[in-house]
Amino acid sequence: MTTRSHRLPIAAAILALLGSQAVHAHGKHEGGLATASAKAVHAPFDIVHTRITTEGNVAIFHMGVSGRAGAKKPTPGGKLAGATVFSYVWPTTLDTALVGFEPKAGILAFAVTAHPDFDDTPLYDENGDGKLDNDGNVWHSHWVVLAPDEQCGPGALKVVDIEKGARPRLPKTWPGLPILIDSPGWSPVFSGDTVEVRVPFDDIGAVQASTFDGVTAALRVNESVHSPLLCVVDVFKVASGDLSLPAKVDQ
Repeated sequence: MTTRSHRLPIAAAILALLGSQAVHAHGKHEGGLATASAKAVHAPFDIVHTRITTEGNVAIFHMGVSGRAGAKKPTPGGKLAGATVFSYVWPTTLDTALVGFEPKAGILAFAVTAHPDFDDTPLYDENGDGKLDNDGNVWHSHWVVLAPDEQCGPGALKVVDIEKGARPRLPKTWPGLPILIDSPGWSPVFSGDTVEVRVPFDDIGAVQASTFDGVTAALRVNESVHSPLLCVVDVFKVASGDLSLPAKVDQ
């Protein structure tokens, strides 16, 4: 895959919370976490700036890259099994209960994704053609709950599976997949080298007290379409370098 740059021990890095310092400016991108451009990373995923700010009860998730954000999507494979997902991700320290999952269910991350081989936003018609089940290739947003799983690779993460027969608390916009994922319908806006999403919260104070990081990555559906269903398989870039979630909201 041409966008692959490196694989990190993601789970260990997050759980360790090593505590790097946020950098407060990078060119036109102010505040948040700045990152040097890396020639080895495909430009649409080469993170140079990550930020979360708030306006009233709305959090604004922002990511800047060295190329044109959103310009690269996965090549269609024609089936769900083995399907690839490209993503811009903000892992956070927010409690999973804030968006409707069980408390402390894993690492809560906000993600903007595209995947041509399946649709996981059954409530929305992103491409405007009157059909609700054929627009996975349009960039869209999710909440996902991540956790370590060695079946995905050494130190890798997965989107947490819902075991057969389990009835966990789920958001109202859960798309019906057997994993801890939400499809809330907040539309990402791509503009040149940036992607931003505006997300309203009932408790914006919890967001303001949290920390976060930025990641670009590929995920892949299990070839057997079985647990673990969706693994993080290729990390393109981590804003902090070690996934220590050092950046503070509104700073």
